[in-house]
Amino acid sequence: MDEARIKVYGSATEITVAANAAGLREPAERLIAFAGPELRSGYHEHLDGGIDLEDGSISLILERDDKL
Repeated sequence: MDEARIKVYGSATEITVAANAAGLREPAERLIAFAGPELRSGYHEHLDGGIDLEDGSISLILERDDKL
């Protein structure tokens, strides 16, 4: 399987998450886990450019918010 590669970029009015197939699976699996009963509202993860995301990406925060 290829290494997950994800790039996040955007403007004031839209955000783009571009990824290869492995990169699309990774946040999808994280989001499914966020829906699990063992996690509570407020749980979040930071994805940062050069670490979790490709260089040049803007940071992305995934958060569970049960008030929505």
